[in-house]
Amino acid sequence: MNRGVAYGDGKIFLHQADTTLVALDAKTGKVVWSVKTDDPAKGATGTSAPMVVKDKVYVGVSGGEFGVRGWLAAYSIKDGKQVWRAYSEGPDAELLVDPRKTTVLGKPIGADSSLKSWQGDQWKIGGGGTWGWYSYDPQLNLIYYGTGNPSTWNPKQRPGDNKYSMTIFARDADTGEAKWLYQMTPHDQWDYDGVNEMILTDQEIDGKMRHLLVHFDRNGFGYTLDRVTGELLVAEKYDPAVNWATKVDMDKSSPTYGRPMVQDKYSTEHNGEDENTTGVCPAALGTKDEQPAAYSPDSQLFYVPTNHVCMDYEPFRVSYTAGQPYVGATLSMYPPPGSQNMGNFVAWDAKKGKIVWSDPEQFSVWSGALATKGGVVFYGTLEGYLKAVDAKTGKELYKFKTPSGIIGNVVTYEHAGKQYVAVLSGVGGWAGIGLAAGLTDPHAGLGAVGGYAALNDYTALGGTLTVFQLPPS
Repeated sequence: MNRGVAYGDGKIFLHQADTTLVALDAKTGKVVWSVKTDDPAKGATGTSAPMVVKDKVYVGVSGGEFGVRGWLAAYSIKDGKQVWRAYSEGPDAELLVDPRKTTVLGKPIGADSSLKSWQGDQWKIGGGGTWGWYSYDPQLNLIYYGTGNPSTWNPKQRPGDNKYSMTIFARDADTGEAKWLYQMTPHDQWDYDGVNEMILTDQEIDGKMRHLLVHFDRNGFGYTLDRVTGELLVAEKYDPAVNWATKVDMDKSSPTYGRPMVQDKYSTEHNGEDENTTGVCPAALGTKDEQPAAYSPDSQLFYVPTNHVCMDYEPFRVSYTAGQPYVGATLSMYPPPGSQNMGNFVAWDAKKGKIVWSDPEQFSVWSGALATKGGVVFYGTLEGYLKAVDAKTGKELYKFKTPSGIIGNVVTYEHAGKQYVAVLSGVGGWAGIGLAAGLTDPHAGLGAVGGYAALNDYTALGGTLTVFQLPPS
C-alpha cells in the first residue's frame, strides 16, 4: 500500500514499499535522486506520504508488526542527504531529546526515560512505527506526529511503559529535537497505534485564544493539547462504547496525571500473565484508524468517521526473527453488545470533549470527512454511499450509491467557476480486507474478515472516480 506523494522544488517525492525515497522530476518523471531509508529485509516498509517543509522532505517507517524500531527522518530535497533522524525508542541521543528541555505535561522527561521503560534490549525491536501523517506549524516551526504500537502485541513480553510508542511528538523542523511529547497509551495491550492525523486549529478556550492540536486516537479518546507547550486540555471518549479505560486522569496534582485508568477486566495481561480477554472496546482497528477527520472553522466542530467495534484478544508468545511477522496475538471483531451498527459519523466539540451529534452506520465509516463553508459535510460508507449531511445537525441531505465501498477521501475543487465534489470508491483497507483479498477464514485479517463478513452482501470490488457538480448557491 502507499498513502501518497509530496511535491516541492519541482520534484515529486515517493517513499516506496522497499523503503527507497525517490525524488522525481515533476515534468519528466526522471529520477533526480534516490536513497534507501531502512532495511526491508528486516520488515521495514515505506507506506506513508512524505511531507515537504522548506528545504527538507520528511518520511517515517512502517513495520511495527515485524519488530521494526520506528523513526522520523528529514532529507535534503536538493540531493537526498539525511539531515536528521529521530527514533521512537532508545537512548536520548537517538531520540533527539534533551532530558532537561524536552517536556512531558510540562515537566522535563529526565535522562534515559525511554530506556528505563523497557526490559533489557527489547526497545531495539520495539515498534513505534511512524506510518501515519505529519503536520507542520510554520509560526512555531514544529512538526507534529504520532508513533505506533510497541512490538510485540503480547504485552507480557515487553514489561514497562514502552516509551515512546503511542506518543505525540512535537519536533523542531530544522534540527529534529523534540520540544514536547505525550504518551497516550503506556504499555499498549491492544494495538492502539497513535499515528492518526494531528489537526492544528486556533480556538478560544475560557476566553483565551489557544493554538491547539486535536487528535482522535485509535484508543477511543479525543485529545486536545496546547501545541505550543504540550499542555493536555481535553481527553474524552468519542465513542461511549470505549471500555478499556474509564477515563484519562486530568488531575495535575495526581501521580497518574495524563495516564488512562485501565480497567483490569479488559487488560490482556493479568498478574504478569497473558490472558484471553473478551469484550474489549474498541477493537485493534481503533475507534478511528486512518480515515481522517475534518474541521469547520464556521461550526468549530470536528467531523469524525469512526469504527464502533469491539474484540476478543488472545495473546501468545512469539519469537523474534528479522524479517518475519512479530505479532503475538489473534483477534475476533464484532459490534458492541446491544448495537447493530459498526460505525458512527460523529460531530465533536474538541474544546469540551463532547459529542454534538452522531449518525449511525451499518459498517465502519472508513472514508475521510470533508467539511465545507456551505454548512455541508461529506463522507463515504463501506457499502459505497457518498453522503452529504448538515454540519450543525447531522441530518442527511443527499446520498448516492457508488460502484464500490468508499475508503478514499472526499475532495472538492473549483474549475471554470463551478464547484465539484469527487470521491474514489474501491473497497479495501483493514475493514474491507476480506472482500478485497477474497479471504474467508473469519480470523484472517487479524479478525476483520469475520467481523465484516456481511459486507459482501452490500458492495463489490471496483475502482471508480465519481464526480458531482454542485448547483450554484
